[in-house]
Amino acid sequence: MCGICGVISFDSKLPVERRWLEAMGQQIVHRGPDDAGFYLSGNVGLAIRRLSIIDLRTGQQPISNEEGTVWLVYNGEIYNHEELRGNLEERGHQYRSRSDTETIVHLYEEYGRDSVQHLRGMFAFALWDARKRRLLVARDRLGIKPLYYWRNGGTFLFGSEIKALLAYPGVRAELNRAAISEYLAFGYLSGTETLFAGVHKLPPGHTLELEEGGEVRIEPYWDLPLPADSSTRHPKSYYIRSYRGQLEEVVASHLMSDVPLGVFLSGGIDSSAVAALMTKIRRGPIETFSVGYEEACDSELPYAKGVAAHLGSTHHEVRVSRQEFFNALPKLVWHEDEPIAWPSSVALYFVARLARRYVTVVLTGEGSDETLAGYSRYPWTLWNTRADRLYRRLSPPGLRRRVRRLVADSRFLSAGLRRKLQHTFLARGGNSWVSFYFDNFYSAFSEPEQINLLADEFRPDPGTAYRNVLAFWEKSSGELISRLLYTDIKTYLVELLMKQDNMSMAASIESRVPFLDHRLVEFAAGIPPHFQTRGLAGKSILKSAVRDLLPKGIIYRRKMGFPTPWRTWLAGTQLDLIERFLLEPRSLGRGIFKKDALRRLFSEHRTRFRDHHDRVWRLLNLEIWHRVFLDVESTDQVAGRLSHPSGAPVLSSD
Repeated sequence: MCGICGVISFDSKLPVERRWLEAMGQQIVHRGPDDAGFYLSGNVGLAIRRLSIIDLRTGQQPISNEEGTVWLVYNGEIYNHEELRGNLEERGHQYRSRSDTETIVHLYEEYGRDSVQHLRGMFAFALWDARKRRLLVARDRLGIKPLYYWRNGGTFLFGSEIKALLAYPGVRAELNRAAISEYLAFGYLSGTETLFAGVHKLPPGHTLELEEGGEVRIEPYWDLPLPADSSTRHPKSYYIRSYRGQLEEVVASHLMSDVPLGVFLSGGIDSSAVAALMTKIRRGPIETFSVGYEEACDSELPYAKGVAAHLGSTHHEVRVSRQEFFNALPKLVWHEDEPIAWPSSVALYFVARLARRYVTVVLTGEGSDETLAGYSRYPWTLWNTRADRLYRRLSPPGLRRRVRRLVADSRFLSAGLRRKLQHTFLARGGNSWVSFYFDNFYSAFSEPEQINLLADEFRPDPGTAYRNVLAFWEKSSGELISRLLYTDIKTYLVELLMKQDNMSMAASIESRVPFLDHRLVEFAAGIPPHFQTRGLAGKSILKSAVRDLLPKGIIYRRKMGFPTPWRTWLAGTQLDLIERFLLEPRSLGRGIFKKDALRRLFSEHRTRFRDHHDRVWRLLNLEIWHRVFLDVESTDQVAGRLSHPSGAPVLSSD
């Protein structure tokens, strides 16, 4: 695991200066505290910050081929590198190290851009071919590793984090105004744009080729295969047995390391399955790490402790207080580069910081829900769709409109009951898929709600918020659940992976995701949809596959989803502090939101007429992002304004 960055000047006579690369690399030193490396040749500069995992002695980067004509900087792990190495050595390639990094160089010599097709792992890399005067940039199939880029008429920049690009002379942090609508709806941007004007993401499963003169070509090299035909003749037992065998093989491959490993253990089935398989493969105790909160009702620590006891692991846990949470939040927005989509990111940072005391690499359970239909929203949407068809057939439009108004505005319903009813067909018509699914389960502010919230100059054109996610939805095919999974894998999952990468790297620890081995994901895509869910529960295949490894109470317990006591905190004085923060002249002076709309939102939440906890989170993180990146205010100073009415700075959580 590393952090990479680089510069290409389109003017071959304009050399890249080492101090520019050093400034960019310094912004991501947390990604690679062990070593730094540079390649400079005229108008080309590559840089690396290294966290040593494989081949600690000779795995330095940048690394080149034998002739010094191909140079590479790389972030990630290639789990099949030893197999690839054997084939490449048979073809005459000579290795100077034991690292997986060098394998990419030799693969490129053999296959050029198609070298990515041979890689099994997580990666983002940049390779300079001095003979062809061409840069090849690539990102892994699922987006486990991040890669950003920026260009103008004379320069191309790339980096593992946006802040590295902002350190380059002449690059300014500016708000991408067109992205506000999608951010307010989803909390993240699902296309190639970021919240920074001019900064883009390389999509997962894509390569970018840059000619020295500035021509850019971006092309896909992988996509999720077409969904299975439900008429398949394989029985469910075949998928259970095959998935278990492949998952065990993948976990074994992810144990490749020259440094200590552990597991992030929530006590849910995903991380517990990984921990159980790791224990089985290693035939001895492993290190497990868990996080919770002082509020017991929002903590999974008892479940994690139970799994650890069952497996006999060496278990460690940390509890996060409300004060620690808010003290850390601005600093973590800085690490994430953009507003934090979910409060669970904060907990992830604290457990990563705990784990770093004992190990350098952790395995996690990320990715199972999106590939095996683990979220309740999938079977719920199937049920909602069937019920909606019947409801619309039996009731006239006027009655349906009156019921929707009743659910939305009746003061005889509690905020909690209203929120639950708003997830059903009674409040959402199936003739609008945007409302029925995306607004139902993702959007904090739907587009109609944004009209009342945003100042006139920020009001979006119709469809702006959903344009990117609908592009993936329209591209999907097959039965409904297959289409839901495809869309989430291309959008929601990519944001989850960015969260995991940035929060773990903030603590200088590498996280690995066995459930997202691309061959395992391809197999999961071939599981018939009717085998994926049972009632309103998902992950039926995984639950059956690990019945011999875990207690029944863990396998079938209700999913909690990394809970955070955010609602609880907003019932106290913290809500007053956040409201004051968002209504300060500096916040309102950005001209994005209507003051009266913000006041009404806080009033409705305070009186419990509506539950706006997710909307408050979204607004708060956007303002923190503005202060940290656009105002360049210190993270401690921002934290002070969230913790004390006076706005006095607080001590850093570090």
